Amino acid sequence: MRHGSKLIAAAALIAVMSFSLDVTAEPPANPIAGDRISGDYFETRSPVVAQHGIAATAQPLASQIAIDILKKGGNAVDAAIAANAALGLMEPVANGLGGDLFAIIWDPKTQKLYGLNASGRSPKGMDLGQLKERLDGADEIPPAGVLPVSVPGAADGWFEMHRRFGKLPMGAILAPAIAYAEDGFPVTEVISYYWNINMQRLEEAVSIGMIEEFENARHTYLIDGHAPAEGEIFKNPDLAKTYRLLAQKGRNGFYKGRIAKTIDAYMKRIGGPLRYDDFATHTSEWVEPQSVNYRGYDVWELPPNGQGIAALQMLNILEGFDMKAAGFMSAKSLNLQIEAKRLAFEDRAKFYADPDFYDAPVKALLSKEYAAKRRALIKPGKAMVQVGPGDPAAIESGDTTYLTIADKDGMMVSLIQSNFRGMGSGLVPDGLGFMLQDRGQLFALEDGHANQYAPGKRPFHTIIPAFITKDGQPWLSFGLMGGAMQPQGHVQIVLNMIDYGLNVQAAGDAARWRHDGSAQPTGAKRQGVGVLHLENHVPQKVRKALANMGYTLGPSDGGFGGYQAIRVNPETGVYSAASEMRKDGAAIGY
Repeated sequence: MRHGSKLIAAAALIAVMSFSLDVTAEPPANPIAGDRISGDYFETRSPVVAQHGIAATAQPLASQIAIDILKKGGNAVDAAIAANAALGLMEPVANGLGGDLFAIIWDPKTQKLYGLNASGRSPKGMDLGQLKERLDGADEIPPAGVLPVSVPGAADGWFEMHRRFGKLPMGAILAPAIAYAEDGFPVTEVISYYWNINMQRLEEAVSIGMIEEFENARHTYLIDGHAPAEGEIFKNPDLAKTYRLLAQKGRNGFYKGRIAKTIDAYMKRIGGPLRYDDFATHTSEWVEPQSVNYRGYDVWELPPNGQGIAALQMLNILEGFDMKAAGFMSAKSLNLQIEAKRLAFEDRAKFYADPDFYDAPVKALLSKEYAAKRRALIKPGKAMVQVGPGDPAAIESGDTTYLTIADKDGMMVSLIQSNFRGMGSGLVPDGLGFMLQDRGQLFALEDGHANQYAPGKRPFHTIIPAFITKDGQPWLSFGLMGGAMQPQGHVQIVLNMIDYGLNVQAAGDAARWRHDGSAQPTGAKRQGVGVLHLENHVPQKVRKALANMGYTLGPSDGGFGGYQAIRVNPETGVYSAASEMRKDGAAIGY
């Protein structure tokens, strides 16, 4: 099937899927809120505090499942897997078994952080020339259909975490999600909204021939022909069968057994390049988390092929400014943050890729010396007209779900998992109950690009878990989902807590900014100064000042991410947790 003209026609149609369909209606110009007797005026609720265990996820039932697993003797890893399995059922607009996974785990026994990259690779049987032939002149990989599908890494990620740290058997861990898949659960408000929009836009992609087969998705995700409404009971018996198979057969049941064989046959039938051997040879990778010290706190992210070190680069740049003196939510503070983002994202576009194919200069990119050189380019009070990637070699030589769990022994898990754009590719293999991801759309086609498509290669990834330690002890496990918003959001959370003294809930409730238009790892070029999106609660005088600095202001479009976090008091061991007020989730402890 040729994709060229259809992909070009579809570009505008699917473009908004870049934030996992994280788009909402414009909020009212003068929102009406109640008053709080304590805490910050914009805080939506108090942090949840607990002593024995705590969970923060994007769906309250998933958070409750995590707590139930902890109460049954499971640890934070067991609970994280159980919650993630439930979210694949309950929040399929953001994640699922057909996607990838990354995690950072604090192990209290070894007093060490462990990083897991459980992302999948491109089909080994399709080279760049064959891909370009199928694209028929299009300059990017489509956001749906067979061409952007890479091997799902999430299941292997679960079993890798469980093999190394788990306590309960996988049957017990997956049992709650299986029960909900068979018996049903009521769909929540925000997830229902995204579900409806996802299915509408995937149907539009079907109408232009982008998706080769969609009846399976309709069968799996619609109720009597419509996306489930808020409060409507949804069941997924096919996913329950898949989870049971995983509980019985383990990771080989997925990658070397019936699931891999089913996907292989499905792909052959609809003309997709993914094959059984791509699954049979798949592996996850334990990686060393990377960190920078920001005002006495060590902030940790995972190395490429993810974008986590962009947040670290931004923090390195900002450390040279007195952000506290600049003032919370001031034009001066936002200007410095945005310019740091623009600098870091140019490096992100050039250097971030699968380390098995490209040796990114991570050490140099994260050096204080390199940060000083990049910081010197910023002219406070102005938006840079020209911005490009730096030269770290000179230093070297001279949409997604996030969850976090903590247990009574001090183990903490920071986990993020996604199908990439909303629900994913639109493809649901026969009888499996989950949609395959479209993460491969993030490969570049440009010759010589670090992230250029190649067989058996991991694409650039947007999903990033984060962690903060202080004096060698855990301080905060957190994440903020939402495409390119993630490193921008991570930095805003760090500044809100460390520079501006906000508690764990208020740090996420504060109004956010998002800058679009930087160069992309797909090869897309920088779009001038770009567009700055501000949430409605950013004061008008700040908006005016930023516009006068040279920024083009865009609307508050809902694409500001979803946040979850757990903070631990190192003296008492008490946990404080927060959940995103912009989503359906909840933090629960006991």
